[in-house]
Amino acid sequence: MKPVILIVDDQKDILEFLSNQLLVSYNVLTSLSGKDAMGILDKEIVHLIISDIMMPHMDGLEFCQLIKSNFDTSHIPVILLTAIKTLETKIEGLEFGADAYIEKPFSPKYLRAQISNLLTNRNRLKEFFVTSPSAHLKSIAYTKSDEQFLENLNEVIQKNIKNQELYVQFLAKSMNMSRATLFRKIKGVCNLTPNELVNVSRLKRAAELLNQGCYKMFEIANMVGFTSQHHFARSFHKQFNMTPTEFQLKSKRLDQHNNESAD
Repeated sequence: MKPVILIVDDQKDILEFLSNQLLVSYNVLTSLSGKDAMGILDKEIVHLIISDIMMPHMDGLEFCQLIKSNFDTSHIPVILLTAIKTLETKIEGLEFGADAYIEKPFSPKYLRAQISNLLTNRNRLKEFFVTSPSAHLKSIAYTKSDEQFLENLNEVIQKNIKNQELYVQFLAKSMNMSRATLFRKIKGVCNLTPNELVNVSRLKRAAELLNQGCYKMFEIANMVGFTSQHHFARSFHKQFNMTPTEFQLKSKRLDQHNNESAD
């Protein structure tokens, strides 16, 4: 699916121009005000926001600050557009949490490059998290509030890792969040559904247990909530492109190499 971009500007012609520039590569939502944009963010999963600074009632700086201070939206990257070219305004935008700052007039090609760069960098972190057995969940956080959220979420998952009923409803109740809010937040931060995140977390915990070398394969499968050793082994290979045994042997060779290097 195409990433979703929300464009906020009080001028309809600007919204139309920017939409036409981005529609080929992205799904585009538009809003004429920051207030209406917040309503959209309550309902939609948005991957990036582009906002003009000069808007009535709520300007782009206030809007950006509201996004970055709101738990539900703090993970969304924000690009600010403005015709004001003072250094103070740029500094203020960055202090309010903007991820990029583009002066008008600007090249549409440059805007597309900025969007691509922000989304690609975040996707690389997410991809590394899901494909690396050792990458921690909080490594994909971009803000302090998201880091705290992921630490709390990971704590709930790890405490209940053996529970085969560890699904979104259980997580939402444990996190004191609505199911819809939790789903949007996890999807926005991790690009995974809650159930997919639980499955990845089970496999990462299994990798830790494999490294310890103290348990048999069927014991590890049971300890992390899999119904069978076969299901566990198949899921592990699909996620990390190696069997649990291959991972264990690879880890042992790496430990031996590190020990020899230290000597």
